[in-house]
Amino acid sequence: MNDVTDLGLGERTTPAGSAQPNRAALAGVRIADLTQYEAGPSCTEILAWLGAEVIKVEEPTKGEIGRHGSTDKPGADGAYFLILNANKCSVTANLKEEQGRDLLRRLIAKSDVFIENFGPGTIERLGFDYEAVARINPAIIYAQIKGFASDGPNANFPCLDILAQAAGGVMSMTGERNGRPLIAGAHVGDTGSGLHCAIGILAALYQRQFTGQGQRIEIAMQEAVIGLSRAKYAAQALVGPGEAVKRSGNSSGRHVYAPCDVYPCKGGGLNDYCYVYIKGAKIRPWENLLRIVGREDLIGNPQFATPKLRVERLDEVNEIVAQWTRQHDKRHVMKTFMEVGVYASAVMDTRDLLDDPHLKKRGAFVTVDHPVRGEFTIPGCPIKMSGSPVEVKAAPLLGADNNDVYGKLLGIPADELAALREQKII
Repeated sequence: MNDVTDLGLGERTTPAGSAQPNRAALAGVRIADLTQYEAGPSCTEILAWLGAEVIKVEEPTKGEIGRHGSTDKPGADGAYFLILNANKCSVTANLKEEQGRDLLRRLIAKSDVFIENFGPGTIERLGFDYEAVARINPAIIYAQIKGFASDGPNANFPCLDILAQAAGGVMSMTGERNGRPLIAGAHVGDTGSGLHCAIGILAALYQRQFTGQGQRIEIAMQEAVIGLSRAKYAAQALVGPGEAVKRSGNSSGRHVYAPCDVYPCKGGGLNDYCYVYIKGAKIRPWENLLRIVGREDLIGNPQFATPKLRVERLDEVNEIVAQWTRQHDKRHVMKTFMEVGVYASAVMDTRDLLDDPHLKKRGAFVTVDHPVRGEFTIPGCPIKMSGSPVEVKAAPLLGADNNDVYGKLLGIPADELAALREQKII
């Protein structure tokens, strides 16, 4: 797709209906990737898994800070980096030097997408703001992930996942009803922003097929978290002006039901729990639950006939459920309840999921062969496409693709590359 500027307006790179059975969805899309940590790398990783050629541009001596910020093995890239940078290439360029910046300009000229998530003002100081990049390649899709909107009062503030959760409202809605605000376990600020950015890039690439024009995409982490929390604003509409949505523990927040919580299961371990939830006013799920737990005597009892009445007797309801769940392991509880129409899920921890043979077969977890760390298991691509085959590959070593990208793609002679290495430009 990187030859889009040679196409007439409205033309497609691949005619509709043409057969390319082994072609990945984003094959031919080249991305100049200047991202670091998680928000940006999570975006470019998903695009790489969809078939894009992602060329990660890194500082020559240590590379992107995520490589070594929390490594468990001296001299080797950390698990954090490996998990977020699969299927990418790596080149090095010292962007503080003009020769390094020139290498990036040449790469931009041959790329479809440019993406960065440096701290506020950094990319501008390096000379690669949108206007500068668009002059090099008017068809470029230029994507940025920042903590806060560039035209707002907090534009110059740096951001991390935890800060985005606080600023975007998730923290205020997470935790026990009368407890303090808590962060969510999932990185909704970082990876949530990255996935929003990937959606924007895909839309811009599609639009460019008809217009021939590039554009700038801005993702504010604060706004991405708001977007991920949109269902909570239905609850906000119910509480009215002057009040905010309250923390609601394990309930949905908009409606209160019973049972609607995690219940202890056999084993007594930290995660030996099952979430059980009866939603809505239908009586049959409640009656089915009573039969399972051996409390048929309560079927038809008017004190438990509606969700509202069961909430009024919440402690009693919770104990009725817990007395039974304590006698069974969490997977049995999940299966037994789900089979009779009672919503339930075992609380799966990371070990449970890593060891699940079905998830391995599905590719939810993939073992890659890393040149330094050997076999290493990472979460795989959650998007399954029948017509876009992409093999998951290990994250690249620093500068592993300098020769291919600079030599073959950009046509830089071997002696010039050797000189750039000697001068520590790459």
